[in-house]
Amino acid sequence: MREDMDLERVRELGRQLRVDAVRAADAAGSGHPTSSMSAADLMAVLLARHLHYDFNAPSNPCNDQLIFSKGHASPLLYAMFVAADALSDEELLSFRRLGSKLEGHPTPRLPWVKAATGSLGQGLPYGVGMALASKRLDRVPYRVWVLCGDSEMAEGAMWEAAEHASHERLDNLTAVIDVNRLGQRGPTRHEWDTGAYARRLEAFGWHTVEIDGHDVDAIDAAYREAERTTGRPTAVIARTRKGKGVAAVEDREGHHGKPLPDAEEAVIELGGRSHIRVEPRHPRSERCARPLDHAPVELPRFDVGDEVATRNAFGQALSALGTVRGDVVALDGEVSDSTRSEFFAKEHPERFFECYIAEQQMVAAAVGMQARGWVPFASTFAAFLTRAYDFVRMAAVSRANVNLVGSHAGVAIGPDGPSQMGLEDLAAFRAVHGSTVLYPCDANQTARLVEAMADAEGVRYLRTTRGATPVIYRPDERFPIGGSKVLRSSADDRVTIVAAGVTVHEALAAADRLAADGVPARVIDLYSVKPVDAVTLREAAERTGCLVTVEDHWPEGGLGDAVAEAFADGGPVPRLTRLAVRNMPASATPEEQLRVAGIDADAIAVAARDLAA
Repeated sequence: MREDMDLERVRELGRQLRVDAVRAADAAGSGHPTSSMSAADLMAVLLARHLHYDFNAPSNPCNDQLIFSKGHASPLLYAMFVAADALSDEELLSFRRLGSKLEGHPTPRLPWVKAATGSLGQGLPYGVGMALASKRLDRVPYRVWVLCGDSEMAEGAMWEAAEHASHERLDNLTAVIDVNRLGQRGPTRHEWDTGAYARRLEAFGWHTVEIDGHDVDAIDAAYREAERTTGRPTAVIARTRKGKGVAAVEDREGHHGKPLPDAEEAVIELGGRSHIRVEPRHPRSERCARPLDHAPVELPRFDVGDEVATRNAFGQALSALGTVRGDVVALDGEVSDSTRSEFFAKEHPERFFECYIAEQQMVAAAVGMQARGWVPFASTFAAFLTRAYDFVRMAAVSRANVNLVGSHAGVAIGPDGPSQMGLEDLAAFRAVHGSTVLYPCDANQTARLVEAMADAEGVRYLRTTRGATPVIYRPDERFPIGGSKVLRSSADDRVTIVAAGVTVHEALAAADRLAADGVPARVIDLYSVKPVDAVTLREAAERTGCLVTVEDHWPEGGLGDAVAEAFADGGPVPRLTRLAVRNMPASATPEEQLRVAGIDADAIAVAARDLAA
């Protein structure tokens, strides 16, 4: 049976972690060694005596989870990996170099890192998602440990996480707050007042323990107390000294984010190099229940000519997907009756997570759950996803596979007005690295795209519509990601209209009017806004010579830009007219909104007729 490392040896391990953090930053010529040094004792005790982790099997679902929310302390994390015999000293000294997996802030390029951090305020929200997965999905007694910085406790996302963790009674979650008093440019808001953090967290329902973060006996006792605490999460609030152990930088301003002035002298002052190796405790469980292989999904089927809101089709398709796939989970920001994720909640309540009006925590929880092997769909109004955009951006850095669904998009929502209208979402999600952006126009198309999203990679975004729209596709029609549908075409087409979502129906009406006037028009449903079907667009441009794009979105970054970029390879560029929402909308009916914005059938017909003239 494995014996815990004695505390004197743990003290030596803490010194080793400091030395290796100093050496890594010195080799790189950059980094955050002083921020690493303050937390070294905290992490030495965790690694040697409390973390249950098999470094040889980082995908073992029974492993504890360790998240460095203060991701700039990556030299400390990498020093821990060396101590665990997971990295070599040579790899440690490749820190921040081209081609090295040891980036300036941790990313899942390393198999022991499950979520990228570095944008402060995100690690604890990720930890909440992982702890939720442990409690309600995996049902395995792994613990989630999150190292937090005192500066990031000013981030609102940390308090969204704090409240959610308490509400869900996540006693398997421990936040270790490194209160080293100094931020990037000077003292933090509360400096060494650990009681200020404790009072706030206790008000949110957390158990708190205030300690000297360099007293390994106190640290060990605090972790044991956290492990014994039931019914609520624990915060270990540790007073530490930035740059601990080196007089030239200890608790001194002006050294944040810089290698130590004399690394060799610092290593000597810290007691010199050592080569302690740690075998963490084995995972607490050898078994982790995982969903069985899934059967083919029986998607909802809608009759051509019916009028169905795509948000309704999304909810029904997601529920159907959840019936045959036990790995699918749904999260919502207290608008499930509007996004229609409530359909999933009613059928699969054990896999539905109400995140309330905390969109940052919702997206973070989805990232945390996908890191545990689940397939999350997180939904809210498209406009409100902008609150969580930094989490979306970092999800891409994490190589995360998440599905995000924005309902109530565009002016077509009608009288609620611009505060509720997603008019930036296509641009925002197109800008995310490796993302998929889908905008269906009818119910059957929506259902098929929901199915396709579940097996795609990266950040996937589905834009849904509030109002009912006509069903124009048969239930068995296929809609591959990256594709499009040509809905009207002839050898005599003089103009191409490119639309998506609600504007597809306006484009079809416009094409009928144009045909009656002797102006045949091709209509393309560009449901995949990213990746875009450049082949079909170029073929249409070659045949007709001119394109009209129409979108329920601001002109910047949306459908029109996606189409224009298809012709950015140096080839012939067609004549192009772009219709979009250009003036700030106010309250009006959906039909009035489209007309005032200049994106209804009349406006499309006029633009197409002028372009084809």
